Amino acid sequence: QVQLVESGGGLVQAGGSLRLSCAASGRTFSRLVMAWFRQAPGKEREFVAAISWSSGSTYFADSVKGRFTISRDDAKITVYLQMNSLKPEDTAVYYCAARGPSSIIYVSSGSYDYWGQGTQVTVSA
Repeated sequence: QVQLVESGGGLVQAGGSLRLSCAASGRTFSRLVMAWFRQAPGKEREFVAAISWSSGSTYFADSVKGRFTISRDDAKITVYLQMNSLKPEDTAVYYCAARGPSSIIYVSSGSYDYWGQGTQVTVSA
């Protein structure tokens, strides 16, 4: 089992920045793929970004490319989502997710086995 706990959400004005954290515990992390998804009211959960813990490879949704970065801290077993140039349309509950070893970074929420509780991000115009 893997336990994921997100933090760092909040209210920010458009153009501002936030950094989300996802602290992981449980099984071995060195081969996991970690991802961030988000879900706005009335919309489906959508992929935001992912990182392979072993290789460091990253992948981003087109909507956040160039504005968001994803990184990991091996010592803290934590994944970060740095969000810059935030827009009102980035408003959503952000979820951290994890799945087992894979050479492919999946963008479907159904491909991830473990989920955090979510953290709210609100961007005001």
